[in-house]
Amino acid sequence: MARSAPRPRRAATAALGALAATLTAVSPPAAWADPSLPGDPLASTDALIAEVYGGGGNSGATLTTDFVELANTGAAEVALDGLSVQYLPASPKPTSQWQVTRLAGAIAPGGRYLVAEASGSGGSTPLPTADATGSINMSGTAGTVALVTGTDALTCLTAEDCAVDPRVRDLVGYGAAAVREGNPAPATSNTTSVARTVDAASGALRPDTDDNAADFTAGAPTPTNAAGQTPGDGGPEPGPDPEPEPEPVTVRVHDIQGTTRISPLNGKPVAGVPGIVTGVRSHGSARGFWLQDPEPDADPRTSEGLFVFTGSTTPSARVGDQVRVSGVVSEYRPGGEESANQTVTELKNPQWTVLSSGNALPPAEVLGADTVPEAYAPEAGGESIEKAVLAPADYALDFYESREGMLLRVDDARVVGPTDGYAALWVTTKPEQHPSARGGTVYLGYDQPNAGRLKVESPTGEGFPTANVGDRLAGTTAGPLDYSQYGGYVLEASTLGKHVSGGLTAETTRGQRPGELAVATYNVENLSPADDQAKFDRLARAVVTNLASPDVLALEEIQDNSGPTNDGVVAADVTLTKFTNAIRAAGGPAYQWRQIDPVNLADGGQPGGNIRVAFLFNPKRVSFVDRPGGDAGTPVSVVRTGHRAALSISPGRIDPANAAWQDSRKPLAGEFVFRGRTVFVVANHFASKGGDQPMHGRYQPPTRGSEVQRQQQATVLRGFVDQLREVDPGATVVLAGDLNDYQFSQALHTLTRGGVVRDLIDTLPAAERYSYVYEGNSQVLDHILVGGRRGATDYDVVHVNAEFADQASDHDPQVLRMRLTPQTGLPWLDDFCDQLDDLLDRLGRFR
Repeated sequence: MARSAPRPRRAATAALGALAATLTAVSPPAAWADPSLPGDPLASTDALIAEVYGGGGNSGATLTTDFVELANTGAAEVALDGLSVQYLPASPKPTSQWQVTRLAGAIAPGGRYLVAEASGSGGSTPLPTADATGSINMSGTAGTVALVTGTDALTCLTAEDCAVDPRVRDLVGYGAAAVREGNPAPATSNTTSVARTVDAASGALRPDTDDNAADFTAGAPTPTNAAGQTPGDGGPEPGPDPEPEPEPVTVRVHDIQGTTRISPLNGKPVAGVPGIVTGVRSHGSARGFWLQDPEPDADPRTSEGLFVFTGSTTPSARVGDQVRVSGVVSEYRPGGEESANQTVTELKNPQWTVLSSGNALPPAEVLGADTVPEAYAPEAGGESIEKAVLAPADYALDFYESREGMLLRVDDARVVGPTDGYAALWVTTKPEQHPSARGGTVYLGYDQPNAGRLKVESPTGEGFPTANVGDRLAGTTAGPLDYSQYGGYVLEASTLGKHVSGGLTAETTRGQRPGELAVATYNVENLSPADDQAKFDRLARAVVTNLASPDVLALEEIQDNSGPTNDGVVAADVTLTKFTNAIRAAGGPAYQWRQIDPVNLADGGQPGGNIRVAFLFNPKRVSFVDRPGGDAGTPVSVVRTGHRAALSISPGRIDPANAAWQDSRKPLAGEFVFRGRTVFVVANHFASKGGDQPMHGRYQPPTRGSEVQRQQQATVLRGFVDQLREVDPGATVVLAGDLNDYQFSQALHTLTRGGVVRDLIDTLPAAERYSYVYEGNSQVLDHILVGGRRGATDYDVVHVNAEFADQASDHDPQVLRMRLTPQTGLPWLDDFCDQLDDLLDRLGRFR
């Protein structure tokens, strides 16, 4: 799909279409039971959910508070920093969200860990001292609890989707929970919990089987904390006097922030930190407020802003309050401690005193065109930059880190990344930095990451504009600076400029002339019958109107007939029939299609979707040469027919058993004939960028590990082109599709080496080289490459999606038109005719 890595929040969109069908399923999802499946978590062997109780404080309850108890069945301590406990209602709706409680500390071998959640007005017995505290009001009868690596809310809403989310370490669905491992654990009540079964002989928890019904039984709740205490229990026998808690130190914000990315006071309690509240985050699972010291020090490296974390509870602090705050300094890493993201310095477990209200805020620093350095990040040889002393005058990432939590301001900002589904967009603070022809910022090289890009979000999630690339936020946009795993530094804009439309409209390309063959490529983003008819209709209108009904269309991300449901179905005839019918209804030709069904779950993409590439073609303009024998495992080869090359099977997959294509789409080669000329077209969808370290992360330069597989894939594809050339040096070949890489990448250099094929994106002006917008960068993922005999060529990226908040797909299609004179049968004469036709076209004599 799109790009990197499955952004977890985005996964919810794809899940919704299948939600109604999957909520009623009674069989356990395959992925829980079969650890060999891609992305499948093994049954948990160390940290487990040991007990769940949601009746705290309800009528008839003894305990006053809901709780989740964890256990460590392993032989080593399990660190919990960066992990969370999350809760989902038993019957989630498309709008349901997981609630999050962040964890800290560790579970000793054989130990327990108690997470207290919401309390009610009933009950008489409090929990023992909790090891972590949240505010989730869990159901007393049915629900789902997950132990999660990371603290961002899960997005899966079905058992199938949660089963393949690698962040889920353990999951318990009880009662009538739709999301569960295998069959659900028993229902609970105000007086009962569900707890893991204990081996009668050893007294130890039985091994996790990934079947909640087999692993849990209902009974009286028995909450136990890390100290071994239970309700009303004085705890274990006293041991040596514990080390005294460190006395809080009285400091200012810049003392906490320090001159590196990691606070010198990390993990230590502080007291009386003064500041003015500059912003409040009132939604989501990471609520809290920002404060800024109105009396800064003279060191440009030390930020004067700080985030105060209050969990799932909206703080009572208000903007303009003068406060003194106490708490524990913490470095929170979005995405979990193992991620490559940077950290946010914050205060957790806070207490504060409001000294006065209605105070003027410290002035926001204005980000002008020259404020942020052009150089993006310090060079560290791929190592972490977290301990390096900040150089805010030299590097953009250091500049932003030295302003973490502080009020920043950008005026009359141009939008370079459209509004997404999470109330966020991207602007540029450097309007002259690599502007695109339509108002974006073009990404032209690894050494040109465009330091002017800045993400803008709303801390309230309300009142956010729906903006396209090229629009403006007129006037002032200002707020505290935060950091997110989704894009890096983000302006939490409590003040938003007025949205002014730039008038961007979808492009329309010209139609092909009688002697021109038009070949297009389009990533249709997980298209399946589960999608609304409206998506099919929009994509169809783009093919007919914006792409002018090309003769051949290479499609990427065509899903099987059951879409994201993981049911073993691999055929896609329903999907393609629905799409071609929509094209006809939009006034287009009666396209035929060719494709090959993949092996179930072998080609990557959304689990169960079995995405593949496919050809559509207009039989009134071009014919397809069908040669039988093509299937998921049979490789196509190049054979000689007279003086010309031909395919052994058509359509056929290129070297599908090669390890380069593991968990990735296999290229599909087809033989077409236009005006008597044979044209070989290969539809491609290379491996995604998932797993690459982020541009904004702590490791610099970031490791782009996914490039290795794409380089291998490019080598295989280039080998196929070379086979064609060995048989017929002038064979016309078009390589089209989503190569998931840039025109300046090693994979594209491999394909274009020696000029055998040409990447047509390089023929466009630099300001037009993009087909996708990611984190405010207009960049290239989709390509058409062409080689061999041909006359004049004309190439166009047709911008209809990527720059717009309202998208039918996240990719823009593109089209190649090339003149092909009728074939004479004499290679030297065909070459001469092509060259002459090209010359006449260049001279403007042919129309």
